[in-house]
Amino acid sequence: MKVLGVLGSPRVRGNSDILLEQALEGARDAGAEVEKVVLAKKRISGCLDCDKCDETGVCAIKDDMGEIHQKILEADSIIHSVPVYFWSMTSHMKAYLDRWCAFFDAQWRWHKHVYPKMKGKGIGVITVCGDRDVHTGDPIVHSFRNTARIGGLTWLGAVQASAGPKGEIQKDEEAKKAAYELGKKAASVPGTR
Repeated sequence: MKVLGVLGSPRVRGNSDILLEQALEGARDAGAEVEKVVLAKKRISGCLDCDKCDETGVCAIKDDMGEIHQKILEADSIIHSVPVYFWSMTSHMKAYLDRWCAFFDAQWRWHKHVYPKMKGKGIGVITVCGDRDVHTGDPIVHSFRNTARIGGLTWLGAVQASAGPKGEIQKDEEAKKAAYELGKKAASVPGTR
């Protein structure tokens, strides 16, 4: 069992990262091998809508996303953690998620070589916003939940929290526990490989 954590915050050791670490700890404690990708440390261009991946299933852009695509395919579950920037996900996470289109053909079906590795894979998300209303992150949850729905992935759920200054989330025991439980759940998804 392998759980991949994807951090969409440029603020390493910030609130989103703290909750992602809690989730990965939960997965590790449940027996999973874990790995974390920090998108801000990677070179990821936005999708060019060139349609080349519709035929080949491989993105034409040569950057770090090819390596990340491999990590996605190798994982049994993926937990994403991202702060809310202007009522949406960060540009890092948006470029990453847009590049998932390489896995699909022009009719939004998995490419044949990808399908066995993606079918039933677990996907979840953690959002952190400075607003006291954690539902400010709902548009992000909507994006990931719909990705799970159209792809036949196993929706693990969402953890939504509120925190502002770097590290403030450490005081939110409820959010940390929810993230930990999300990680444990990610480690219980039947293998996709």
